Amino acid sequence: MFTVKVGFLTTYPLSSHHQSTNMTEIATFAAGCFWGVEKAFQKFYKDEDIKASVGYTGGADNNPDYKKVCTGSTNHAEAIQIHYTPNDKINYPNLVEFFYRMHDPTTLNSQGPDVGTQYRSAIFYHSPEQEQIAKKVTAEVQDKHYKGQHIATQIVPAGEWFDAEEYHQKYLDKNPDGYECPSHFLRW
Repeated sequence: MFTVKVGFLTTYPLSSHHQSTNMTEIATFAAGCFWGVEKAFQKFYKDEDIKASVGYTGGADNNPDYKKVCTGSTNHAEAIQIHYTPNDKINYPNLVEFFYRMHDPTTLNSQGPDVGTQYRSAIFYHSPEQEQIAKKVTAEVQDKHYKGQHIATQIVPAGEWFDAEEYHQKYLDKNPDGYECPSHFLRW
């Protein structure tokens, strides 16, 4: 085991296999409109450090597309999936902390003017270790930054991932004047 110090948070033990094998891991988050979530992670992390894509997860439809997901009928969330190799700078606890910094986790099924289950706040974990870390970071964020408010973020097992249509990938890079949810900014 080695430990990682996360921003203001405590140190988290991580399995030693992360260091020794340089295994690529996946983190999946939903925090409102996926364009803004992707852009926030791009601004903070370099493209060579993470590979991010936007898509749909958490619902029942096996053939989701943007039009269907926007109706709210699929129960899929607009989400971001990040592939990364854990190291001192980029690791799951840091990604979870950043996720909480860049959106409002206290709003149920909405971010700013975007309302519906597709805009919910959710952490989709890929292992028991990720679940444990997500719950621990959530509790610390709740205690430190949201006293008197309730964090509405779901922490649920990752299900099937569906990449969004190509025009959604890096949408705000392709469309610099495109819509960006005003709730995506660093809070602390």
